[in-house]
Amino acid sequence: QLQLVESGGGLVQPGGSLRVSCAVSGNTLDYYAIGWFRQAPGKEREGVSCISSSGDYTEYADSVKGRFTISRDNAKNTVHLQMNGLKPEDTGVYYCAAQLLACADDLPYVSWGQGTQVTVSL
Repeated sequence: QLQLVESGGGLVQPGGSLRVSCAVSGNTLDYYAIGWFRQAPGKEREGVSCISSSGDYTEYADSVKGRFTISRDNAKNTVHLQMNGLKPEDTGVYYCAAQLLACADDLPYVSWGQGTQVTVSL
């Protein structure tokens, strides 16, 4: 099945920027929508963003809208999440996941990465 590997996490100061990436193998990225999720300590996992297989549709959680940008490079089998204006509440483990074609709430994500830690702190 599809394999996803996140990278690019780290420690940044409030107001700083970070780009996390999701590398896909095992199949072409062309067929899959990719979603980003995060989980803070003691909190439930929440959806952050998603990009459709074509790249024509993107969505963002209200809490990150205007600060985060999702993009994809199908030729390199990679999806990026550019995070600007980071806040302490953005801290958590960030996961990417793959869904066939669409960013659909009623369809399962078939593959998940292991996560990358993002910490926003002084």
